[in-house]
Amino acid sequence: MKNSPKGKLKIALVIKNFVLTGGAERYAVEVARRLADRGHDIDIYARHADPDLLRGMTLFQVPDRLRFSSVLALHSFARQSAAMIKAQAYDIVHTHDKGCPGHVSTIHTFSFKRGMDRMSFLKKINEFVISPRAWLYMHLEKIQARCHGLVAVSDIIKQDIETCHHRRTGIFVIPPGVDVTRFCPETVRRLRKEARREKGLAPDDLAVVFVGSEFRRKGLDALIPAMGKGMTLFVAGRGERMSHYTDLVTRLGLGNAVRFEGLVDDVMPYYALADVVVLPSVAEAFGMTVLEGMACGLPVITSRQAGCASLINSGENGLVFEDSADLKGMLKGLGDAEQRRVMGKKARETALGCTWDHAADQYESLYYFLAGRKA
Repeated sequence: MKNSPKGKLKIALVIKNFVLTGGAERYAVEVARRLADRGHDIDIYARHADPDLLRGMTLFQVPDRLRFSSVLALHSFARQSAAMIKAQAYDIVHTHDKGCPGHVSTIHTFSFKRGMDRMSFLKKINEFVISPRAWLYMHLEKIQARCHGLVAVSDIIKQDIETCHHRRTGIFVIPPGVDVTRFCPETVRRLRKEARREKGLAPDDLAVVFVGSEFRRKGLDALIPAMGKGMTLFVAGRGERMSHYTDLVTRLGLGNAVRFEGLVDDVMPYYALADVVVLPSVAEAFGMTVLEGMACGLPVITSRQAGCASLINSGENGLVFEDSADLKGMLKGLGDAEQRRVMGKKARETALGCTWDHAADQYESLYYFLAGRKA
């Protein structure tokens, strides 16, 4: 254990589920575990927690109520956790969910208000007049936006906070990290031959990997038509409108060139067989699969609308497109093995500076700063 030089902090961490499934949940777990290893006293306020992840931490279980409604359940969780925390004395209260008051709140998604602003007039009338759901979500967001320190997981989310909540100060950007020992070129080399053999890939086949659910938002509609001769797309994840995508594959005559793998327990074999990782999202708060691909030493392609695009100098350590029409040409260009090797090497170098330890360093500094101001 490495004790922090400025002394131990007593921290309350609030998140509905302290588990490793889901981007926000993994983010919270990975940072909390590293801060606990540094000697900080961390209490977890959650409805559900994986006991194996609580080493060095204490769980305060929040009652699981009003599950019939997602927004009411969120409101209930916020109120109950706040009441439980009030009975304790903490240097820092760090929340990961809407509606939970605290010193620090991490924003993992675009605001509900942003979605409302993009609705048609009639849709807004329906949301605001007929359904109380919108009002409650907006109320919970306002509570979250009043935290002393707001942490955005990307520059895109920071801009969203500034625009939707008219806030310019106390916003910090701390992107997710990546485990560079698990996701690494050495593991790719060790697994690659067998992983490609199992999927029937020829040595010259360009294997394109897409990891994620919510297919429409993550841009699968643009990626499938971009597939060319000698390319095979592996879709690891479960999304909506499956019949739409299977019909699209059939209409384009792609046949076995697009393979829907469903949810997978271990994504590493897919990175091992991959020549390129693609996330062409229409809107993406960050996009952790891109960073995982970079850590594996693979070239990546993503859209300008993804938060992870800020890590990429397009043409050097990956590719970023403004228009999805450019996808086809980008994939064709990566048919050059030497270009993939050089780009993948630079991608790995970038990922080495984006570890979970680095994220924990930033949070620790922020905690000390806010705790000092509070004192």
